[in-house]
Amino acid sequence: MDLVKIGGFIKELRKEKALTQEQLAEKFSVARRTVSRWETGSNMPDMDILIEMADFFEVDLRELLDGERKNNKMNQEMKETVLKVAEYTGDSKKRMAKMVLLYFVVGIISLIAHEVIVFSELPSTFLTGFLEGMTMSITFVSMLIGILFVTGKLEQVHSFKKRLIGKEEKHDEKA
Repeated sequence: MDLVKIGGFIKELRKEKALTQEQLAEKFSVARRTVSRWETGSNMPDMDILIEMADFFEVDLRELLDGERKNNKMNQEMKETVLKVAEYTGDSKKRMAKMVLLYFVVGIISLIAHEVIVFSELPSTFLTGFLEGMTMSITFVSMLIGILFVTGKLEQVHSFKKRLIGKEEKHDEKA
């Protein structure tokens, strides 16, 4: 795919509708800089936005992806497949957002619990020390897991773990 060609085509379509980058950005709920990046070819819209864009500009999705107009229309099966992919992508993003929210909420709650323990001036016992340490640890671990999840590193760690377990199982089978 030629991102610069696609970006030029998006710009051409936007100008045909007499829209500014700001107006197009509002239409698709993105920042104006995002539209600028699309048009220069330094970035591509997400699949769900591409589908909306094809409908909005009344062009075929393949035309958008090719960066030029075509005479033939996309068949219904292809459109349905692309819609399913976009729906799957959207669902995946929603699941990710829920997981990240969960990690950070747990972190915030444990941080609040830690501060309550510290500022309540409870007698210094093993239990209060344990609770202080545990709540701070939970805060740190949940925030770390949230960051790893957002950056995609958690998936890499999970894949690595699967490979290790797979190697150990194969090693055990040989023995």
